Amino acid sequence: MTQPASSIRFAAKLLRPKATAKAVSWTFLILPKAASAKLPSRSMTSVNGTLNGFPFQATLEPDGKGSHWLKVDKKIRESAGAEAGDLVALEIAPVAVEPEPKMPDDLRKVLAAAPPKASETWLDITPLARRDWIHWITSAKREETRAKRIDVAISKLSAGDRRPCCFDRSGMYSKSLSCPVADDT
Repeated sequence: MTQPASSIRFAAKLLRPKATAKAVSWTFLILPKAASAKLPSRSMTSVNGTLNGFPFQATLEPDGKGSHWLKVDKKIRESAGAEAGDLVALEIAPVAVEPEPKMPDDLRKVLAAAPPKASETWLDITPLARRDWIHWITSAKREETRAKRIDVAISKLSAGDRRPCCFDRSGMYSKSLSCPVADDT
């Protein structure tokens, strides 16, 4: 695998996701393959960077095609003076220490009521492993599936399992991780 550069510079087009039933205020961009290849992993990678000079920290997600994509929220986009369709300048570098992922409320409540071994295992795993569990749970399309995954997670964590089974962190073999579809209009 290619060693990460200390700083990766590139330009990318800011895209609007294809319209869905739920309106979104965010945009996204796809990293050029050459820029993505300089990152330490084909899977989720947290970076510090700038977008048109505006600083941010984010987690790049795999696009399922060997590269990465970045979700650009409204605050970052507006602070960088950018709109969907603009070519933006980025400079990114992998973070030295992986940030703690935001735990969903439903998982937090169930974990708080779970057997102590589940909480012990959760606290003993890395932030990257916690992010994998959270993504596996939140990638469920239906509430019933999400609730079942939380139950399975608690059971596995109680048994000392440190990672969700069969989770493809690169998105290459399953579509649980993939890039949004851009709106062509």
